[in-house]
Amino acid sequence: MARRRIFLVMLALVLVGITGMANATKEPDAGNGGLLPVIPMGLGDSCVKDTGFMRRNHMDLLKHQRDETMKEGIRENPYSLKECISCHAVNGPDAKPVTVSSPQHFCRSCHDYAAVSIDCFQCHASRPELQ
Repeated sequence: MARRRIFLVMLALVLVGITGMANATKEPDAGNGGLLPVIPMGLGDSCVKDTGFMRRNHMDLLKHQRDETMKEGIRENPYSLKECISCHAVNGPDAKPVTVSSPQHFCRSCHDYAAVSIDCFQCHASRPELQ
């Protein structure tokens, strides 16, 4: 009986900890109860594909674009990382796009939620070029 209580207390603590970590980078009034990542809207009228498709396939599209660019020299493509960053950039308090080091960065919202590291920005710019 005592073991069961200890187990339930430990389980409750783990769940509270996970919930706290998941909500750490969320806006407090995101409208979703803090259970899902906050995804900033893009600047255009629509994305190159519907939202569900992009959420499921963005990594495959980026890998395919990477291969076309590196092996064939093709740089113009609607699935390029540069295009994603240009459309989905989030401005900070200084009205300039934030870098990937900010929890507000578009890519980080989902990647932090899913505990997936982002290695694209070791080579690529994490914000659009200022014009």
